[in-house]
Amino acid sequence: MCRFIAYRGAPISMSKLLYEPKNSLIHQSYHAQEREEPLNGDGFGVAWYAQEIEPTPATFVSIQPAWNNRNLRNIARKIRSNCIFAHIRAASKGNVSENNCHPFDYKNLLFMHNGDIGGFREIKRTLRMNLADEIYDWIQGETDSEHFFALFLDNLLKNGGEQTSENFVATLEETLVQLKEILKKNGVNKPVLLNVAITNGEFMVATRYVSGAGAKANTLYHSEGSRYDCNDGLCEMVQADPSQHAVLIVSEKLTDVKKDWQEVPVNHFVVVDENLSVSISPINA
Repeated sequence: MCRFIAYRGAPISMSKLLYEPKNSLIHQSYHAQEREEPLNGDGFGVAWYAQEIEPTPATFVSIQPAWNNRNLRNIARKIRSNCIFAHIRAASKGNVSENNCHPFDYKNLLFMHNGDIGGFREIKRTLRMNLADEIYDWIQGETDSEHFFALFLDNLLKNGGEQTSENFVATLEETLVQLKEILKKNGVNKPVLLNVAITNGEFMVATRYVSGAGAKANTLYHSEGSRYDCNDGLCEMVQADPSQHAVLIVSEKLTDVKKDWQEVPVNHFVVVDENLSVSISPINA
């Protein structure tokens, strides 16, 4: 079911998200705290923006377990960015390959997913038939995650491609409705769990979504403050300068500091706009 971290704020060292917190993403790769299966060892991916160089993000993915990749440890200490996505994979759909590792990128956009589209194999052909050639040809892997992102991109481009958080929210709702229609058309009645995060490097939109009788949503939290800092093994969201702002969206709380973490309600969006203001709203799908 995977785990992820999304960060937007003042430039931060990637190691402060991946390695330094008590329940860092690396720790979650071998001992996740908030899912039944604690192991997420089917690869990883990190992505970050260096807007001063170009608007498209840099990505680094590997099929190695995150806890055992020396290159990741080395570069994490040297990379600072104001927008970072990181993901560890527990494969449910698709083989263990680099093409199936999140985050997925399309031009200046990043996407990652924690969850599962039940019955994906039964709807894969129908879903792909809905896509324009550009997006159909863009798909490289086999996962339900990448195909959902493709469906989102297809709808985004058909609607003019405007990159605003409001349009991303509307397009995600449209895509969720479309997915439910495809599932119904193919006679699939299985749970859908879609905790996703999308960014263009300026704003972020994430969902905590579940459908299906008896299905339980995966965990998702957000945290906001002046800055996220780690000193001598203690990591916390610092509430200091109101003119500064930083936001984290995470599958699992990174620390035991309860005041730092707010649970995202089930079937809600969490939106971080260009000014780093956070809003929570229901998903109408």
